[in-house]
Amino acid sequence: MAKILFVEDDKDLTEMVNDWLSADGYSVEVVHDGTEGWEVLRKGKFDLIILDWHLPGGLSGPEICRKYRDSEGKAPVIMLTGRTEITEKEQGFDAGVDDYLTKPFNLKELSARLRALLRRPPNKLSNVITNGEVEIDLVKRIVTKSGAKVQLLAKEFDLLEYFMLRPDEELGTDTLIQRISKPGSKATADTLLETITGLRNKLDDGQDQSQSIIATIPNVGYGLRKVAAPTN
Repeated sequence: MAKILFVEDDKDLTEMVNDWLSADGYSVEVVHDGTEGWEVLRKGKFDLIILDWHLPGGLSGPEICRKYRDSEGKAPVIMLTGRTEITEKEQGFDAGVDDYLTKPFNLKELSARLRALLRRPPNKLSNVITNGEVEIDLVKRIVTKSGAKVQLLAKEFDLLEYFMLRPDEELGTDTLIQRISKPGSKATADTLLETITGLRNKLDDGQDQSQSIIATIPNVGYGLRKVAAPTN
């Protein structure tokens, strides 16, 4: 049973998430204060940590994460935030955050992200993710293929980032549409198809769609096709 530390001051939210994750088979310890959260994390052993960005008690979520990484903590960290600005994400990734979930969020998506992070190899603390010849730097927002930089639109990068963080997930179209939607500008199925097509054109080198880095999953949506690293 995976043990999770959840540091969040919204007691209604923590109760809802605790009930959901406990029903999923996780052991959850809830803390409502930043400083107390750090003390619990420092003294305990957890398989995954969920941190809210803004916390009472003197320590924010990123500050807790940075202290945890500085003390050689290896467990994956999900940050909860109500903001979507890239500057805030950069601060979190620089502090050692592995993934983000923007409030309000779907509990099923939270479960999916937990499963994806818990499947990662231990001690994998890098902001650079590789799939075959494609490499994405989550902080610098740079994508390369075979060492050459690939110019992506912002929505293309956001979608590729989403896929690369979930290499074994089958992702529904509604979830992906929500991912590329912006405040005041909701994406559509056509927007998603356009974005997928753009990524395939830039990353697939003219390969048949059946071999695309982004696989079409009938009756579901899309998923990342895992590609072995090239051998020299």
